[in-house]
Amino acid sequence: MKTNKKDIISILLGNTLLALAVILFIVPGHLLSGGTTGISLFLNHYFHLPISIFTFIFNFIVFIIGALILGKKFALQTLISTFYYPFILGVFEFSFQGFYLTDDILINTLFAGVLVGVAIAIVIKAGASTGGMDIPPLILNKLFKIPVSISMYVFDTLIVLVQFGFSDIRQCLYGIVLIFIYTMVIDKILVMGAQKIEVKIISSKYEEIRKAILTNVDRGVTMLHGQTGYLLENTEVLINVISTRELVQVERLVKSIDEDAFMIISNVHEVQGRGFNLEKEYIEK
Repeated sequence: MKTNKKDIISILLGNTLLALAVILFIVPGHLLSGGTTGISLFLNHYFHLPISIFTFIFNFIVFIIGALILGKKFALQTLISTFYYPFILGVFEFSFQGFYLTDDILINTLFAGVLVGVAIAIVIKAGASTGGMDIPPLILNKLFKIPVSISMYVFDTLIVLVQFGFSDIRQCLYGIVLIFIYTMVIDKILVMGAQKIEVKIISSKYEEIRKAILTNVDRGVTMLHGQTGYLLENTEVLINVISTRELVQVERLVKSIDEDAFMIISNVHEVQGRGFNLEKEYIEK
């Protein structure tokens, strides 16, 4: 599997933002964090081991294990993050030594959560992993079919718990808020720009509606054969996937043709195919 220049830039950018979040907000705010960062903070507090050094050692070890179990494809996707993140973390750790933007724990929590979420989402959208504690859940999923999301939450919770020894309840609560924020941000960014609207239309004037959507909205329509549940009459169901901006246009178009048309409108997280992530093709009839 080859990695193009755009993906490489995205992986580097994501890891750079992640390192900035750690050095500018998490460390100065004394925030509890999950993942490799949380383990690094724990060891840094008790053994004064530099965060960047432990991160490099830990990332390298789990990378080797992950490559052996998950294969070459995984290794290629994660190789850049495994070595670049500890490097840029060390650069920022040295450059910003003794510097911090604010000592307000709430501001640090909010900005760290947003920045970490954006950073991880950028790397994931590039088809890669940030390495470290992202890897064990993937291994458990392959070996024991344990859902990745469940094992990640368990690991993050345990990592936050081991930091209780040098943190007060207030810091623990903010740590939980931090994890919640970056999890939410990751989910939002991963579907940003990809979310569409699916419209199912049931009408006796389906043929007229089909032609109108194709002509006026310039969107494809799929027809499914159906049957009503009460009268057991055969009917056609039109399925149309559109952008949020086109929804009002489609609604008005359908109602202008058939006021009694039955419409089901729902959100779709991602659509792949012609007219969306691929260019449209027009075939002459």
